[in-house]
Amino acid sequence: MEKQKNRREFIQYSTLGILGLLTAGGAILSPHLKADNLLLRPPGAVNENDFLALCIKCGQCEQVCPYHSINLADITQGHGVGTPFIDPLKRACYLCTALPCVLACPTNALDHITEKPQDVKMGIAVFKYSNKCIGISSEEVTKKDIDRIYTHPHINKLENDILEKLEKYEDKQCTICADMCPYPNSILAIEMIDDDANNGKRPQINSLCVGCGVCAELCPSGAIIIEPRLSYEDYYIKGKRNL
Repeated sequence: MEKQKNRREFIQYSTLGILGLLTAGGAILSPHLKADNLLLRPPGAVNENDFLALCIKCGQCEQVCPYHSINLADITQGHGVGTPFIDPLKRACYLCTALPCVLACPTNALDHITEKPQDVKMGIAVFKYSNKCIGISSEEVTKKDIDRIYTHPHINKLENDILEKLEKYEDKQCTICADMCPYPNSILAIEMIDDDANNGKRPQINSLCVGCGVCAELCPSGAIIIEPRLSYEDYYIKGKRNL
């Protein structure tokens, strides 16, 4: 009995010690674990150094995401293997009202102070390739433009609703990026404005854009990108850029 007790205590304290070392190691090494290119993190992600130190790679945020937006990084994403990120070109964040990914995070790597879409600060949308925009050129949205999104996850009602909405744009002038923006009162984040030089319309990114990536995902021509970890003020006023 005494041997069994000693064995249990040894295992218990050894496990706690290992976990402590891993946690401390994460905090110490986190500045050196950042990927060369910043990843777009889920809603509520704290600053990158703290995020890498706090995230225990449990995958719970990935499991509860109803749009299958969250992936776990592998070696192809550089450092931070196992940490959650969003690739907006494959499936953006649709700013769920309750933000289940944040609620599921056990360590506050996704800060629980982020309670609603208006609190999200993932990054900023950038209308980078205006020469590609079919809204400016007045081209109509084709079936091929919509079919491309069928390669993205669509196994539940929320995901199928995206496709149903997109199908309404077929053979019409493209305003998808602004119309499909999930931010509440979306005109505060993105809107279409007249482009008199080309007799079309172009997207304008506004100050409350949170960088969810929906405009980048659904844009038929890839004219919009997302700059992670930057705000509207950072990019459009201070001129900051991710390296």
